[in-house]
Amino acid sequence: MRQDEIWDADTAARYDTPGTGMFAPEVLGPTVDRLAELAAGGPALEFAIGTGRVAVPLAGRGVPVTGIELSRPMVARLREKSDLPVVVGDMTTAEAPGKYTLVYLVYNTISNLLTQAEQVACFRNAARHLVPGGRFVVELWVPELRKLPPGQDAVVWQSEPGYIGLDTYDVLNQHVVSHHVTFGEGRDARVSRSPHRYVWPAELDLMAQLGGFALESRHAGWSAEPFTADDRSHVSVYRLGAVA
Repeated sequence: MRQDEIWDADTAARYDTPGTGMFAPEVLGPTVDRLAELAAGGPALEFAIGTGRVAVPLAGRGVPVTGIELSRPMVARLREKSDLPVVVGDMTTAEAPGKYTLVYLVYNTISNLLTQAEQVACFRNAARHLVPGGRFVVELWVPELRKLPPGQDAVVWQSEPGYIGLDTYDVLNQHVVSHHVTFGEGRDARVSRSPHRYVWPAELDLMAQLGGFALESRHAGWSAEPFTADDRSHVSVYRLGAVA
């Protein structure tokens, strides 16, 4: 499926879940706090701004925020709550006006780019938008290949009342499809799917070098928790023009 087919009007209408899930205060609060700190008083650019889950509260903290977003339905949803400037386009090539102290990608969005070349192009596009010494922040999950026994290509990564999430892996091509199954009391269930290209932290660091960045910090979450081999995701901060 193409990304514009995934992030359609139906998905945009169901995306916001105020107060719960990704919108829960304990999730969103530390994210906004950390990004406001990293912006260092300057403007920020969000790649794949979506419906403004992070951008709107970050702007409320006094950080001037601009967005790039491929999905027009997601932008329309954002427009219902904010007039933040948004450029409609691909985050690998689209250009936003001005220069920024911070460019950021949250919630695994870089994995929506399905080739290594596109992911490298994303780093290079971030570099084009940053002032010297500016930061590019990437929040990304760690592929759970250690859970795959021989002959199995699927991992259930979340199971709770009314929801099952599982990933199917193509380890040859470094692709994964996330399947989201929601159901209630009856027999019917709703299934949605999205394709991704997974990236190991070490590969991400090499992409950063190709874009002119060096890793400044990596943590397991937005509250600067230490990153370990057992963590399922990380927040990596790259500095433009820094020496590795």
